[in-house]
Amino acid sequence: MLMGGVVLGALQFAAPWVQGAELAQELKPIKNYTVSTAPVEQLHLETPKVPDLSGYTAQAVEAKIDRSKPGRVVVRRMVQQDALKDFIGGDERLREWVKRQQAMPQAIFIEGGHVTPQDLARALPDSQFSETEPGVYLARLPVVVAQGANLEIGKDTKDFRLSQERGAFLVNDGKLFITQSQLTAWNEAKKEPAWFRKPDEFRPFLVSWGGSELYIVGSKVTSLGYNNSKSYGVSITQYTPGQAKRLKRSAPTGWLLDSEFVDHWYGFYCFEAENVVIKGNTYRDNIVYGIDPHDRSHGLIIAHNTVFGTRKKHGIIISREVDDSWIVHNKSYDNKLSGIVIDRNSVNNLVAWNEVYQNHSDGITLYESSNNLLWGNRIVNNKRHGIRVRNSVNIRLYENLSAANGLTGVYGHIKDLSNTDRNIELDPFDTKVSLILVGGKLAGNASSPLSIDSPLSVELYRVELLAPSKSTGISFAGILGEKQDEILDLMVRRQQAVLIDPVESQAELQD
Repeated sequence: MLMGGVVLGALQFAAPWVQGAELAQELKPIKNYTVSTAPVEQLHLETPKVPDLSGYTAQAVEAKIDRSKPGRVVVRRMVQQDALKDFIGGDERLREWVKRQQAMPQAIFIEGGHVTPQDLARALPDSQFSETEPGVYLARLPVVVAQGANLEIGKDTKDFRLSQERGAFLVNDGKLFITQSQLTAWNEAKKEPAWFRKPDEFRPFLVSWGGSELYIVGSKVTSLGYNNSKSYGVSITQYTPGQAKRLKRSAPTGWLLDSEFVDHWYGFYCFEAENVVIKGNTYRDNIVYGIDPHDRSHGLIIAHNTVFGTRKKHGIIISREVDDSWIVHNKSYDNKLSGIVIDRNSVNNLVAWNEVYQNHSDGITLYESSNNLLWGNRIVNNKRHGIRVRNSVNIRLYENLSAANGLTGVYGHIKDLSNTDRNIELDPFDTKVSLILVGGKLAGNASSPLSIDSPLSVELYRVELLAPSKSTGISFAGILGEKQDEILDLMVRRQQAVLIDPVESQAELQD
């Protein structure tokens, strides 16, 4: 049988023999599904629109730099400073800086106006901050950009280095501009970047706090971050809850444009941030994640980035109530796990026109995140599923290509997470899944084009389902095998939309 001139292949619902142990452990069969037509009109969506990206440019960032008032540079003790409390809390972290500085720890503060690295070098002794060669600067103490101040690391700076041995890092509590330059965590002894060696080894980092603005444009940032709170690499984050309540700072924000981020613990991290723009960057060979927006961040634009070589987990992930955001026109490939992940109750996001390929797990993964739209993505040759949807409802998959993946083109399933280490109060979930698939193509996936475990409902329209590599022809298996003729009659011969739902849900509606 043909669909649009192409052989329609095996569509499988809850077939334990397809996915091996994975499905056998998770399937909970539901009896008595019905197949009926669905109104085509209600499945129609206009091509989604994304925000205008033309204004996010180097010129627009340049216009934001206020050089009208010179700032001042002072050195103070780190203790009892709001911008540093998260890094000196507890004896262990305080001892870290005492050991590295060989004294009660101090930091460099930029206050009151505009400062450049040249200004820092003039104001401070070489033991604290120096120009080691023309245009190359080395900070041997933490540097804090205070509220109301701004630091500009511009094209006259070849490299702004943070000493690993001396425990330097960069804190932005005002405005920080890194344009046409470099920021490098620096190993002084080896005279090279502080390349990752082990998770808990201190490496310099950049954190931009509540109320701040961070701008990185046309620059290279190398080897930041390690496995410690707010010290992950490049972070835009609200203060911790206690401090945030007291300080009452607005959500932090920033633009990261046309830059390269290499060898960070997290290439990017944010927490309770708003309207952050991550556009046109390359994230390569980072350790845990490439791009990782987190808790309650909203209105993010993640566009036209290339993310690859993440060593431990995912290329791009948004997690825990990261809502109303756009992940569009990115390339994410050759990452240790998934290319793109929507996780932990992140809703109302658009994932569109991305190229997601050759990742070592799934292409695009949605975990416990309902009401999201995937549109026009190319998901090819990933080792596991092309698109995986777990415990999520109203997932709309429009015009996507999912091809040549190691398991299923689209895999929807439920899973009880009660007996895991998950904090159910913080991250609640429902064991429900529902999908709408319209347009696009599921082709040449090793197990099957489509497999759904215990769905609330599935709607199919205009989807080209091509034979999996391990079988040929048309073959429904598992629960819906007896409905095969009805589905094919509606979807292929009559070219209508198909609604597949359990009898139980219809009975509930009548009640």
